Amino acid sequence: MSIFDQIGGSAAVTAAVDDFYRRVIADPELTPYFDGVDMKRLKGHQRSFIAAAIGGPEPYLGRALGESHAPLNIGSAHFDRVVAHLGETLIDLGVDAAVVDAIAEKLAPLKNEIVTAAPVAGSDG
Repeated sequence: MSIFDQIGGSAAVTAAVDDFYRRVIADPELTPYFDGVDMKRLKGHQRSFIAAAIGGPEPYLGRALGESHAPLNIGSAHFDRVVAHLGETLIDLGVDAAVVDAIAEKLAPLKNEIVTAAPVAGSDG
């Protein structure tokens, strides 16, 4: 059974994306990335991406991650904050910790595509 099916399919992905963006937008370090963004459209892309990444029935047909995130100049610490918000969202929605860990493992390699900001001197990312 895919992770998509284990967490409850499309309804669970929709709930997760809605709660995830509520958290991300409330994070003062991440809010600036979303200024002027059509959140309804972004949530649709995110639902498609997450569903496909965790074994959903439809392929992700959006732009490549590197292409879509490059103009944002995302730093390593901000990527990590986003992943942490996703993990917290899934735990709060009742997803088993082992499944959350499996999802995190699928997302970790994406960091190289998404992070484009040079590390800040004296930081670890």
